[in-house]
Amino acid sequence: MSTTKRRVARTCRAEVIADAPVEAVWRVVADVTRTGEWSHECLHVSWLGGATAAASGARFRGRNRAGWLRWSRMCEVLAVDPPHQIAWRTIPTPLFVDSSDWRITLEPAGAGTRIVQTFAVTKCPRWWEWIVARFVPRHIDRSAALTDDLRRIAAVAAADAVLIGRRR
Repeated sequence: MSTTKRRVARTCRAEVIADAPVEAVWRVVADVTRTGEWSHECLHVSWLGGATAAASGARFRGRNRAGWLRWSRMCEVLAVDPPHQIAWRTIPTPLFVDSSDWRITLEPAGAGTRIVQTFAVTKCPRWWEWIVARFVPRHIDRSAALTDDLRRIAAVAAADAVLIGRRR
């Protein structure tokens, strides 16, 4: 039996280059209701409290899955700088006591877009980390999964850019 402590990643950074312009990628990431199109874990997102678009203070709920586990989290948009950046945080509750800040940043990269996603755990008691590490072991190291998410964002944005180009 291993005595190595299993710890949840406290930070992560993933990056890809999309074969799509910044505006096309922005349309995908700024509309959080599209998250289910590209996320490995988040299946569905809906705006809360009458919000219909990303704006500082707007809230949304994400419904998630990891293996057999299902849960939902309320999030709050922290910052929006179209078409360059969106940031949000998970809101702690009595059932989900942790919180993380998430950020997606876009910048031109030749004819494409550099997409960078980061997260930082801002609140996570040790006892909660122990539970998460055992029941959601995918959260121990999320770098590969988040990189795959960014590749899917890139593919969705590239397909959208082609469709919009055809309509013109």
